[in-house]
Amino acid sequence: MKKTISSIFAIFILLVAVGFAFAAEAEGGHGAASLWKGLGLKTFNFVVLVGLLWWLLAGKIKEFFSGRRVEIKETLEKAVERKSEAEKKYREYSEKLDKASLEIDGIFEMIKAQGVTEKQKIIEDAEKTAIKMKEDAGARIEQEMKKATEQLKAQAVELSVQMAEEILKRSITKDDHKAMVEDYINKVVIRN
Repeated sequence: MKKTISSIFAIFILLVAVGFAFAAEAEGGHGAASLWKGLGLKTFNFVVLVGLLWWLLAGKIKEFFSGRRVEIKETLEKAVERKSEAEKKYREYSEKLDKASLEIDGIFEMIKAQGVTEKQKIIEDAEKTAIKMKEDAGARIEQEMKKATEQLKAQAVELSVQMAEEILKRSITKDDHKAMVEDYINKVVIRN
């Protein structure tokens, strides 16, 4: 196909050149024909230059563009692959984020439940402590009452003894005193 196109192009250029050559010869190279001749030669030179460039560079240009096409195709394939990888990672991270969110909610509920349980435990402990304090206070009060009662009894006995002593001092005469001392001495002597 490439050779066919090159051959057709070469024949076309040859025919155009021959046509200009015949046209220039009919006028003898003068007048309007010379303008056409100059234009024809310039066109011929241009076509020859383009043909020559085509012949020299066509393969390299095609190779460049086909290589570029392959490079672009590979780049697009890599971009599609990276996009799918990025979407996959996005889904993974999204799932991890959802799981983490659920775990955080679960932990929050667990902490909340533990807080309620801890609150109940603190209240129960406080109630037990209050009951124990009441019992201890009652026992201390009872103990203090017994102690105070015993002290009052001891003071009452002491006061009674003092009062009895004073009453005896007032009511006992010297003769009564003497009789009691003799009676005591007699009892002590008899025992020994």
